[in-house]
Amino acid sequence: MREPEILSSFATLPGRASPPALGPLVFDACHAGVVLRTVLFGEAVVWVGAMFVSSGFMDWLARAAFLGGGALAAILLWLLVACSLKRVLARLPLVVQQAFGTALGVVAGLYGCAMVWFMGGAGGASPWLASGATGGLMAWAFVAALAWRSKGRLPADTTARLAELQARIRPHFLFNTLNTAAALVREDPARAEAVLEDLADLFRHALAEPGEAVSLSEEVDLARRYLDIEQVRFGDRLRVEWSLDPRAGAARVPPLVLQPLVENAVKHGVEPSAEGARLRISTERRGGAVVVKVANTVPAGQGDAGLGLAQQNVRERLRLMHDVHALFQSGLQDGVYQVRLEVPA
Repeated sequence: MREPEILSSFATLPGRASPPALGPLVFDACHAGVVLRTVLFGEAVVWVGAMFVSSGFMDWLARAAFLGGGALAAILLWLLVACSLKRVLARLPLVVQQAFGTALGVVAGLYGCAMVWFMGGAGGASPWLASGATGGLMAWAFVAALAWRSKGRLPADTTARLAELQARIRPHFLFNTLNTAAALVREDPARAEAVLEDLADLFRHALAEPGEAVSLSEEVDLARRYLDIEQVRFGDRLRVEWSLDPRAGAARVPPLVLQPLVENAVKHGVEPSAEGARLRISTERRGGAVVVKVANTVPAGQGDAGLGLAQQNVRERLRLMHDVHALFQSGLQDGVYQVRLEVPA
C-alpha cells in the first residue's frame, strides 16, 4: 500500500517500566520544553522586576540585560541539579521534594546574586537576602508546576488503561474471538489454542499495573497479537503489511499507545467494507527520532474515519511523556487514513 504524501512530508525532528518503588516523577526537568518554559518564566520575572528600579527605557534595558545574566545562571543551576537528582527525589514524599526544590532555589538565587557581584554589580550592597528569597519563591512555583504536570499523567494513563480494558472485554470482540476459537477446536486445534493464547496475553497486558513507559518493540508485539486474532476473524479481508526498523524498537513510548490505533484502523477500515482493507504499520529511525505510521484504506463515504477519543488520548499521553519532542499527526488522503507518531529515539 502506497502511503499518501500528506504526512510523509512533515519535518523530521533532529529497558522496562520504572520500579514500583518510584513515585511520581515530579522533578522531570530534563525535557527541553520544561527547560525552555522555566528559563522564559524566570527571565520574565527579572525583566519585569527591573522596571521598578529603572528611570527610563534604556536604563531598564541595561539593568534587565545585566540582571538577566545572573538569573539565567541561577535557573540553569537549579535545572541541572533537579534533573540530575530526579530519580533519587522520586523516592521521597512530595512535601520533601517541595522543600528540597525550594531550598535549592534559595541556593540558586544566592548563586545568581554572586554571579552579578563578580561581574561588577550595580554599586552598593548586593541584595543577598532578596535574591535568596526570590530564588526560593520562584523554585516553589516551579516545583508546584512540575508536580501539576506529573499528576497530569495519572488521569491520562488511568483513562487509557480503562479504555483499553473496556475494548478488550467489549462483548462483540470477546464473543467473536471465543466463537472463532470454538469453531477451530475440531478442525484446527493448534490455531484455536493460538487464538486463546493471544486473547489471554491481551487481557494480561490490559490488567497489568501500568508503568511510565515501555519499549516500542513491546507495543509492536501487542499490536501483532491483536491483529493475529482479527486475522482469524476477517481472513482475506484484513491484509496487513509490516515494515519495521530494528533500530527503532528501543524507543520509549507510553503503554498501550499503538494497539488502539491499530484497532481503530480495523474498526474503520475493515469492518465497514465487504472487500476489507489494507493495513500498514511501519517504524523507522531517522537520526535522533523514531517515526511510527499506521495507515489503512478507508471505504468510500466513510469520511475522516478514526477521529475519536483513542487518538486524543494517545496524543495527550505522548505530550505528557515527551513534551515538545513528540509529534502526533493524522489525515485522510486518496482513500488512505494515516496516523503518524514521532518520539525521541
